[in-house]
Amino acid sequence: MRYLTDRKRAVGKGASGTGTEHHWAMQVSAVGLAFLLPAWLYVFGKALGQSREAVVATFGHPFPAILTGLLLVVGMRHFAKGATMMIEDYAHGSSRKIAVMSVTSLSWVIAATGLYALARMAL
Repeated sequence: MRYLTDRKRAVGKGASGTGTEHHWAMQVSAVGLAFLLPAWLYVFGKALGQSREAVVATFGHPFPAILTGLLLVVGMRHFAKGATMMIEDYAHGSSRKIAVMSVTSLSWVIAATGLYALARMAL
């Protein structure tokens, strides 16, 4: 006979076992985006409607380029984690795995494309 209570069997076994880690990652990325997005909107707003040369000159400086790169990476990572959480709630079986892989791949492709365009602009 085992002398484990129901509570002892359940400790540390959440829905996926990584709920706290996932929650904190989403909170940290959300706070990061709360600071990055307004600053980026200010930089983007100043460049909006200018000629191509002026936009390239604006994003050729280190601060706007780094800010844009950080926004792309943090934003797409936040999107991937949030979409993964939604998919895990509503999809089952192999469709869940395919959807999670697709969303994660899409987010990294968008981030890489944006970083590539930003690097081309800085050259």
